[in-house]
Amino acid sequence: MAGEMRAMAASQAKRLKSSNEETENQEENGHQDKRFKRSQEDVEDQNKKFPKRKIVLLMAYSGKGYHGMQRNVGSSQFKTIEDDLVSALVQSGCIPENHGEDMKKMSFQRCARTDKGVSAAGQIVSLKIWLIDDVLEKINNCLPSHIRILGLKRVTGGFSSKNKCDARTYFYMIPTFAFAHKDHDIQVETYRLSKETLEKVNKLLACYKGTHNFHNFTSQKGPKDPSAKRYIMEMYCEEPFVREGMEFAVIKVKGQSFMMHQIRKMIGLVIAVVKGYAPESIMERSWGEEKVDVPKAPGLGLVLEKVHFEKYNRRFGNDGLHEPLEWIEEEEKIAVFKEQHIYPTIINTEREEQSMVNWLSTLSIHDFNATSSGVQVNDRHSKVECLPLLKQCNLQDRNKANNSKIIHPSMSVENVASSHTPPSQLLGRQQPADVFTVAFPASL
Repeated sequence: MAGEMRAMAASQAKRLKSSNEETENQEENGHQDKRFKRSQEDVEDQNKKFPKRKIVLLMAYSGKGYHGMQRNVGSSQFKTIEDDLVSALVQSGCIPENHGEDMKKMSFQRCARTDKGVSAAGQIVSLKIWLIDDVLEKINNCLPSHIRILGLKRVTGGFSSKNKCDARTYFYMIPTFAFAHKDHDIQVETYRLSKETLEKVNKLLACYKGTHNFHNFTSQKGPKDPSAKRYIMEMYCEEPFVREGMEFAVIKVKGQSFMMHQIRKMIGLVIAVVKGYAPESIMERSWGEEKVDVPKAPGLGLVLEKVHFEKYNRRFGNDGLHEPLEWIEEEEKIAVFKEQHIYPTIINTEREEQSMVNWLSTLSIHDFNATSSGVQVNDRHSKVECLPLLKQCNLQDRNKANNSKIIHPSMSVENVASSHTPPSQLLGRQQPADVFTVAFPASL
């Protein structure tokens, strides 16, 4: 009996000790939170003595692993570049914490809203911050190495990086085997772009120059929508070069502004023509009112290179108070960032994930002869979704359906296309082309 009493007393003492420790831990955590908050408030109070000014930041980043540039406040499911940027601005003491929660309070605006996986070498954001000492160094110390602030300049109080931007220049780094004709057997490592093919590519890219209706090159815009008309200043493909045994080329495009997926679709359609899947006449037809099935090239390889502020520079660049928004002194830092973070990411990811090889194998599924009553009809009630079936198509099946026989080092010879199965058989469809829509999974 006495033993039982001693055991009960020991058990109660143990529970009491555990309860006290838990309470102490909670109190300690609470004290830590309060200390951190107090420390943050002290930093903010200290930084209030610095002037708050409207500035622009020159940013460079590798977009791999991010769901685009623009922040989705209140959503932590998809990480964006701005999530890391705002966190660094708060930690470095450039903005108060509540400005990070409500970005309008610091008049934040980005010049271009890059899509998922897209990188940038010359992104510009405008905002109001406290101009603390060693501001660039302190911000970069709070950022990961694949996001850098390369420059800072004062701007006028009403400046908006989005609205004051005259034009944007992107480049698309592409493995040249993407331009090989569909009827030719190729090795991705040894393929080299011929002069004649490069000339044909540039002839097609030049067709985009001028003002056209690009409603077929984005989503949720009809042919009558005025905002679908965009002005392209230049578009061309540079001479190819070899990196780590594989040949690449860079396509550059400068335009006033671009819609979602527009550049990737512009490049995708040119590839389809050069490879022999679509006639050259589809270029002009895609700017008409009918709906045209335009393939979207992979996001890997697309980079925002530069943004232009010519009108702003002419008006304020030499007023004695503000600097022109040109970044000549930062060009070397931009080039170094490309070499360290952008080019290697594109090359290594292409080797590992074979995004271009996989995408090319889907081109034969597109119907480039369909009209407005066919592929991609906007009437939801007339769609016959092929998405579940397409998800069942593995890479080997798609290679068999693809007339282009592309041999990747990681693929066995048995996986190379050995037959020319028509797209209609691949999809298992019996209906004529004017009663269905092909829906492509995002992974393609």
